[in-house]
Amino acid sequence: MKTKISLLLVLFLMSVGLQAQIDRSKQPEAGPAPKITLKTPHEFELKNGIKVLVVENHKLPKVTYSLRIDNKPITEGNKAGVASLLSSMLGNGTTSIPKDKFNDEIDFLGARLSFSSSGAYGSSLTKYSNRILELMADAAINPLLTEEEFQKEKQQLIESLKSQEKSVDAIAGRVGSALSFGKNNPFGEFITEETINNVTLEDVKNFYHTYFLPNHAYLVVVGDIDEKTAKKEITKHFGKWKKGAEPNTSVPAITPNVAKTQIDFIDMPNAVQSNVVVTNNVDLKMSDPDYFAAKIANYILGGGGEGYLFKNLREKHAYTYGAYSSIDASRYNGGRFDASSQVRNAVTDSAVVQILNEIKRIKTEPVDQKDLESAKAKYVGSFVMALERPETVADYALNIKLNNLPKDFYETYLEKVNAVTPADIQKAANKYFEADNSRIIVVGKGSEVIENLEKTGIPVKYYDTYATPIDKPNYQSAVPAGVTANKVLENYLTAIGGKEKLDKVTSLVIKYEAEAMGSKIISEEKRTAGHLAQNVYMNDNLMMAMVVSPEEVFVKQGGAKNPIPAEMAADMKLASGLFIEQNLLAAGTAKLAGTEDVEGKKAYKVEVPGTTVSYALFYDVETGLKVKESQVISMGGQSQTQDALLKDYKAFDGILFPSTKESSQMGQPINSKLTEVLVNSGVADEDFK
Repeated sequence: MKTKISLLLVLFLMSVGLQAQIDRSKQPEAGPAPKITLKTPHEFELKNGIKVLVVENHKLPKVTYSLRIDNKPITEGNKAGVASLLSSMLGNGTTSIPKDKFNDEIDFLGARLSFSSSGAYGSSLTKYSNRILELMADAAINPLLTEEEFQKEKQQLIESLKSQEKSVDAIAGRVGSALSFGKNNPFGEFITEETINNVTLEDVKNFYHTYFLPNHAYLVVVGDIDEKTAKKEITKHFGKWKKGAEPNTSVPAITPNVAKTQIDFIDMPNAVQSNVVVTNNVDLKMSDPDYFAAKIANYILGGGGEGYLFKNLREKHAYTYGAYSSIDASRYNGGRFDASSQVRNAVTDSAVVQILNEIKRIKTEPVDQKDLESAKAKYVGSFVMALERPETVADYALNIKLNNLPKDFYETYLEKVNAVTPADIQKAANKYFEADNSRIIVVGKGSEVIENLEKTGIPVKYYDTYATPIDKPNYQSAVPAGVTANKVLENYLTAIGGKEKLDKVTSLVIKYEAEAMGSKIISEEKRTAGHLAQNVYMNDNLMMAMVVSPEEVFVKQGGAKNPIPAEMAADMKLASGLFIEQNLLAAGTAKLAGTEDVEGKKAYKVEVPGTTVSYALFYDVETGLKVKESQVISMGGQSQTQDALLKDYKAFDGILFPSTKESSQMGQPINSKLTEVLVNSGVADEDFK
């Protein structure tokens, strides 16, 4: 026993002595990069040209199949959308298996199977893998392309586009690509309702027969399967796929950048924030010797919370919730560098200046060694974590083939990352990040941001939401003399019934009903002077209730009563009572912001400022009726807007109410119909408790 105690004491004293010799004021030096050894996949090629890579991994009873058709970039022209339609139609049955039976079998097997116009993916347990491969091959070789399915997918694609009409992000992406590469370039063209309507089922079939071919196909197999079995099954199911003529496509030329930095502005009157993207095209390929320096330089600039952009725009200036950058390598001249952020309207011009400053900084100042080591650690960590996935070996092997990389590209990956120096970073930044030849794509509310953007001294060009050049919009809408916010509000109250009728109203119950996501949604408002109770029902079950009163504002859900933050509550009290216009007249805070077009008609825009919740109300110039409501909630550096169009007013007890409200939730259009209005009945004190 004594021997054991003495031994423990000696070990303890040794450890204390060793710790005392460590200088903890110095960061430990990094050890040598670990040696990476990647297993070589089994490879073979079928007679029809399909190249197969098999990676055996028997740890789990699972097999995955990834089919990739490596065509050159394709321009669809006035039928843009044909590839998207083919993607949505593939995998919905085969010429021998109806759609429902096909999908039911996949579900029964607990498997996954999906398609696109350039490939497919399937996975299942080992015991079902041959059947999933067979179904994948059948759907790829014998797709069920019917007129009925075509019309359904076509309509869904059109609806999806309509839901993006007011999306600042969607418009920024579309216009940014179109201006960077050109509308006739595969990387710049976009889908519109018009181009979709040009597409026929025959076009989809022709696209399939022209481009969905085994000639340039790769099939990557990973999992609990051996090479011999894989070769036998793949040859059996995919060997019957016939070669086709080589597609008549070519690699697009590199698109030059603008001669001088310019702001390309797209006006979005509904925007509550500006989407700012500083961008330039790059000729970067994975095989380039400065590939790693370029990627790490981008990470230091805007790869995350430690990036220059994030620290400047969010932490230092509080312009935004986040600011980031990206750089894409492309085999086919489709690479871009982007530095982007979504910022408050009031600081749009300042954000542009600061983004450019940070780009110039990384081009002119050597990066701090700590920033460089942090960026390297990110890449090393991502690489090592990826190696845990069996699919990684096959992905890397395919990458080497497609990108013409040296065979030891991934085995020496860590060495290349760790070899990058501050000088390499600065050199790559000067080569790939443009400060003097970049486009600054700004999508925002012109009436609030364009004046300050013009003061930056950077030339401003104007485009519509489809990247067509336009003249500068007239943001100073003429308002007739004598028209004020109060006058507009008073005219509305007169238009819906007049003072005599409205003065007799003591309470209101208003119900709207809509269908959304397969459910019936009822929105019920109960109103008295200074009070509002709004109840939302889904399939006749109360989901949520919000109560606004002079004393408190709270939300009730599942029996719990949760108070609303004080600043938000103060803003929301303006929307309580019988009619918001009565509150606004009493408060005197509404401002007339000119006129805007609402569904092709001029409307006065009345803005109601708020700390957290603000409103914009639109009143038809001719009728005085309210035709649109817009509510903006701003919290935590982010803003969310909710628009509703008000249509088809109908009278209840001599007072007009809109019988239809058109809005959207999560991109889904919601059409609410007025089902009930009760004047001076149906409201009790308990409704507001």
